[in-house]
Amino acid sequence: MGSFHYGAKPIYPLKVPVFHHSLVTDDSDALKFKAASFLQLQQGIKYQEAASSNSYLITSPYNQEGHHLDLHTLEPSSQLLAKALTVLKPIRSDYATAEYVESFNWQLVMDVLRDLAAAEGYEWKEQSFHVVTFRSVLLPTADPGRLTELDSHSHEEATASGGLLKYWFGTKDEKLRNLATCIWRSREDARRGGLGPWHGKAIAAARELYQKIEFKTLKLVIADGVERWDIVDEKNAA
Repeated sequence: MGSFHYGAKPIYPLKVPVFHHSLVTDDSDALKFKAASFLQLQQGIKYQEAASSNSYLITSPYNQEGHHLDLHTLEPSSQLLAKALTVLKPIRSDYATAEYVESFNWQLVMDVLRDLAAAEGYEWKEQSFHVVTFRSVLLPTADPGRLTELDSHSHEEATASGGLLKYWFGTKDEKLRNLATCIWRSREDARRGGLGPWHGKAIAAARELYQKIEFKTLKLVIADGVERWDIVDEKNAA
């Protein structure tokens, strides 16, 4: 099924809506570490017709207006991956320094993706997605309120620009280290998502907030039928 065009951006059909985000907690720790947004998915849930539903998915630790992904803006494959990524959470406490692939429950994400595709009758063909990791060490003097302000507004910008399937960030450890990550539909979406004024403010404020910042770009490759998957350094990807 194709898309409908209203204005500049295409609108895609949504085969299975999600439960309304107001039915899910807005506690950021539950969204970060308990995959609470997975509760929006309707597959296999009894009495689902009695609950309010729409196309807006919680894709970050922010369950507030302006932070939700409108699934109608995505083609079916990206809709399905965004839904599957609601189950993403860390599986080890040292995620700030551990290998990225080993830090999250990626295999469960792929299992859920395969099940969702089957339930919606979608034939998954191999494709890749753009991943960004952000490892940081905060300054002891960093203002938590300023950090939250910059991060929250930057996420709103990225969400509005389109193609951001998942944004996750952890909690700083005892050495002020942390990890954040974004999964984008494409590299171009990621480039466009970082052009807003709040991203500019965040970059300008980096020296007053961080001792160290390290960005890395990766490629998430998901094979036909979601039978295999890999996350590789984008520079080494074919």
